[in-house]
Amino acid sequence: QVQLVESGGGLVQAGGSLKLSCEASIRTFNRYTMGWFRQAPGKEREFVAAITWSGGTTYGADSVKGRFTISRDNPRNTVYLQMNSLKPEDTAVYSCAAGPYLTAYASTYDYWGQGTQVTVSS
Repeated sequence: QVQLVESGGGLVQAGGSLKLSCEASIRTFNRYTMGWFRQAPGKEREFVAAITWSGGTTYGADSVKGRFTISRDNPRNTVYLQMNSLKPEDTAVYSCAAGPYLTAYASTYDYWGQGTQVTVSS
């Protein structure tokens, strides 16, 4: 049974930083692209960033470029999202996902975590 468990969310002031973690119970973790998505209240789920199985290629949404960094530690079966210069509009539930392709489309990801809340106060 595959499980993805996010952690690291919380309340932070605008301009602050948070680092999210997602630990995966996937035996073949190092074969999956990992992605982060977010969903704010009343809005559709939005792509944030993704990273290939090797960590050699990353892809981020324009709204977070220069502020968020995705990385992974394959021996630890963990993917991270370092978020700097946070803005109130970054407030959302952040979820990690695992899939075979480096895409921004949620439908291409096979496994999802439950999400962690990030709240940025102004």
